[in-house]
Amino acid sequence: MSKTVKIAVVGAGSISESHLRSYKENPQAELYAICDLNEERARAKAEKYNIPNVYTDYNELLKDPNIDAISVCTWNNGHAPISIAALNAGKHVLCEKPLCKTVEEALAVEEAVRKSGKTLQVGFVRRYASNTRIVKQYIDNGDFGDIYYAKATCIRRLGNPGGWFSDIERSGGGPLIDLGVHVIDLCWYLMGRPKVKSISGNTYRKLGNRSNVKNLNYYKAADYNAEHNDVEDLANAVIRFENGASLLVDVSFTLHVKKDEISVKLFGEKGGFEVEPELSIVTEKYDTILNVTPQINNLSFDFVKGFQDEVDHFIGVCLGERETLSPVEDGVEMMKILCGIYESAEKGVEVRF
Repeated sequence: MSKTVKIAVVGAGSISESHLRSYKENPQAELYAICDLNEERARAKAEKYNIPNVYTDYNELLKDPNIDAISVCTWNNGHAPISIAALNAGKHVLCEKPLCKTVEEALAVEEAVRKSGKTLQVGFVRRYASNTRIVKQYIDNGDFGDIYYAKATCIRRLGNPGGWFSDIERSGGGPLIDLGVHVIDLCWYLMGRPKVKSISGNTYRKLGNRSNVKNLNYYKAADYNAEHNDVEDLANAVIRFENGASLLVDVSFTLHVKKDEISVKLFGEKGGFEVEPELSIVTEKYDTILNVTPQINNLSFDFVKGFQDEVDHFIGVCLGERETLSPVEDGVEMMKILCGIYESAEKGVEVRF
């Protein structure tokens, strides 16, 4: 009989549902414990997923030697301390993105990984998606040549979730650290994870959370409070890499734009491709430009399948059968990029590395 991995989930908010559902669907994972500051919420998830152990203090949870690994699904300000404590307790960690709030925290997590000998997998879920996996095979075989330019957009016209998302102390920032982390990481990963040379960024707080808007619904955090919002509405940046490549990005919680937009495009010497909104390839053959549409189940990101693939991969890591696609070192580099954009915006100058 194959070994099962006993899993504890810390944080029972909305994103935990994706983790819990995916673990439930993996035959080698056993949902063993759940923890949340709100005991009622933790018990509700425990009942739904038949989880035998409920905690309100993650330090007490980590004392249980039966737990093999944890998912960290808390506010961003909990990612670093909980991950470090779990690593020190000898647990593998799947930490939701972003890895933490600051570069200093990221380096501390990296050190804890090194000392523990355990794996921390950063929740860059789009790395595990089928459309990413397919195009990565093309890249690795040189079909696009050197990728020298990328554009990433994730624009919401009305979508500040409020609550902890709009509280900079708990979140570390707004759409850049919440949404931008996904599309920036996806581009950076597919570009070959080049070293950053410089960043020029801007952030804007012009529209607030637009809680005055009527007749148009959007997702709101469980602790939504229209009175509290101290994060940016919009961020944009030009990121230059040491190999000469560049990345242009813009993200927003709210913007006076006609409709929401997500777009991820990369361009190489031999061809280009879009990952979002749908996977498509542009290439050239016999002096003719070709637009190619792969025949696959999901041309765009499948949220449920993406999380399942991510969790399945993590269980493989815990069993020693796989290496993670999103190691702690990449989480550190991504924090350098995100914090570099915020620093450039605050100082009004280009930040050089």
